[in-house]
Amino acid sequence: MTTGDVPRLDRWERLLQRLLTAVPYVLLAVSMALSSLADDRPGTYHLVTLGLSALAAAWIWLMPERHPVVYVTGLVILIAVLCSRGLWFASFFAFTGYLHSWHLLKGKWRFAGVTVTAAISITAYSGGLPEPTLPAIATHVLFTAAIVAVVSLFSFVGEVTAERSAERKRMVTRLEETMRENAGLHAQLLLQAREAGVLDERQRMAREIHDTLAQGLTGIITQLQAAVQTEAEPQAWRRHLDHAVGLARESLAEARRSVHAVQPGPLESAPLPAALAEIAARWSELNAVRVEVSTTGTTRPLHPEVEATLLRIAQEALANIAKHAGASRTGLTLSYMEDVVSLDVRDDGAGFDPARAVGGGGFGLASMRDRVTRLAGSFEIESEPGAGTAVSAVVPAITALTTTPEESRSA
Repeated sequence: MTTGDVPRLDRWERLLQRLLTAVPYVLLAVSMALSSLADDRPGTYHLVTLGLSALAAAWIWLMPERHPVVYVTGLVILIAVLCSRGLWFASFFAFTGYLHSWHLLKGKWRFAGVTVTAAISITAYSGGLPEPTLPAIATHVLFTAAIVAVVSLFSFVGEVTAERSAERKRMVTRLEETMRENAGLHAQLLLQAREAGVLDERQRMAREIHDTLAQGLTGIITQLQAAVQTEAEPQAWRRHLDHAVGLARESLAEARRSVHAVQPGPLESAPLPAALAEIAARWSELNAVRVEVSTTGTTRPLHPEVEATLLRIAQEALANIAKHAGASRTGLTLSYMEDVVSLDVRDDGAGFDPARAVGGGGFGLASMRDRVTRLAGSFEIESEPGAGTAVSAVVPAITALTTTPEESRSA
């Protein structure tokens, strides 16, 4: 087999494995560099920190595959020592503890490693152990639990994706063995199973993770930070914690739906206009920003993929407004027309230069545009600094009894 025959997926996985192998050393070097630049302590102090960093690098190089439990224990101890010498180690190098605890340990031990690493990081950020008061201890525990939940959830989703990828690779191997006598059928089924199957599934999972889990986790962090700021006000503190718990449950439900490729939750019990109104009201309550939702034209059931696309675009647009816009008012307009249906999301926030965001606007804008493109629709952004932002998505008004353009091409 020549180099050109090596499956693209295998090359990507090998590249990813090499990057993951290099990540701990890169994080360690970045942490050491930033700690040296930001800390004005004597040079001897930094020499000791450098020595400890070298010891950590040697430990990572020599030990992982020999004695996983011993290795992770030593790694966590080194992380704790380095975090005590500089906050940058908690910001960067501590990620190695999460990565290696989950990857090298099994069962309850992986949760133990992740939990200890999270506790060390939170303690480092807090400047020490929490004060012996209920709010302080509860906040410390909640932040630690939130980090453990985030790491576990993303790791679990990654394992599910990897298992699906491995299953497809095994299927490809069986197909290759069976179809060697028929080159034409071999090429057709191999392309369908490997590229249309594995690559499309990974792209779907990437979009779903970003549009559901990432947004939910951002909301959880925001609510927990607000709880810390209002710990002197029991009612406000409890309200923010309740919001965080609600977001965590919603994120877990959406994670399960994403893994099994199930329609978004709001669309299971309500039509699209009502689902948009529901998520807008929920978003308005969490972010204290007024939202106006309106529907024009004759409402009618659309193909599930069309409705899911418009719902996800609305969620992503609202998430971007919460993170970046600083808006005081937001509006969503769903317009049913004869051949198309459009969704417009606008705000009176800070705005930005769309030309400068091309290629560097993050996964969110690319995800929205990709979702609309898959349905042969159009996606536009109008914005300028200080003048707010308007996002517009227009897709074919495909009814539930017909097929999407993508399905028609596949057929």
